[in-house]
Amino acid sequence: MSLLEVKNLHTYFDTRRGVVKAVNGISFEVQEGRTLGIVGESGSGKSQTAMSILKLFENNQRIADGEIFFEGKRINDLSDKDLQDIRGNEISMIFQEPMSSLNPVFTVERQLNEVLMLHQDLNKKEATQKSLEMLRSVKITNPEAVIKQYPHQLSGGMSQRVMIAMALACNPKLLIADEPTTALDVIIQAEILKLMNDLKEDFNTSIMFITHDLGVISQMADDVIVMHRGKIVESGSILSIFDRATHPYTKRLMAAFLKTDISRRRGEKETEQDLFSAENDVFDFKNFRENNEADGDWHEVGPNHFVACRLK
Repeated sequence: MSLLEVKNLHTYFDTRRGVVKAVNGISFEVQEGRTLGIVGESGSGKSQTAMSILKLFENNQRIADGEIFFEGKRINDLSDKDLQDIRGNEISMIFQEPMSSLNPVFTVERQLNEVLMLHQDLNKKEATQKSLEMLRSVKITNPEAVIKQYPHQLSGGMSQRVMIAMALACNPKLLIADEPTTALDVIIQAEILKLMNDLKEDFNTSIMFITHDLGVISQMADDVIVMHRGKIVESGSILSIFDRATHPYTKRLMAAFLKTDISRRRGEKETEQDLFSAENDVFDFKNFRENNEADGDWHEVGPNHFVACRLK
């Protein structure tokens, strides 16, 4: 059953140089109890997709078209007041930089308590007890000490654990994780990924996991969508994407992940600029040649595995 459904979403930025189509007509679903991985390079529209769901917008940003449904209810037209009841309560988000996401002038206790008192109607004593429980749930061994500390006193890994505790404090139905391990070293990254998988089962939470790293996706996701220049170019289960990556862009991401030599394998000399410049067509299956007026058709290349390009 679909917990979140996004239909034909367009999110634009109005700039002095014109309209920037950060998200340009994407549709996808997050199923209950499953993790959807959204993968792509910087600038592909991954984070703006997440921001669109919660309407965490800059002043010059807007949803130009499309619909967003959460538990069958359309939410993209809700007022900020109504959305406030959803943000942090039913849908929570973990951001890329934990050190900058926490308020530096308040203790961990105050920041966790604020979430609980706002959404769970707890008094301060009750909120503190629940905050300590949440810190224990994210494997912080000395929560009584950590809860009294300020963000600058925490390591990167500890800060991210606090952010996860805060995001899960109200037992949300959907957790959006935007590059949550990018700023961490590989050992702490592995610990955080295992923790998130464990908590997904413990809290029965669906996850939308955003990253540029296919290695991380392979550990976290049940289903995957691949984004490039504001569009989805391929979607499928994690097994089908890894076993049969079909779109050229997905293949290049996979090749980068596997450390292979693309030029030698293809027998061609192509630079990154040649492959990914804005003038090239992401829907041309063979070689990304120019033809930006027409989008690629969706082709089913396997069970629930779709690719958007002109198959040759």
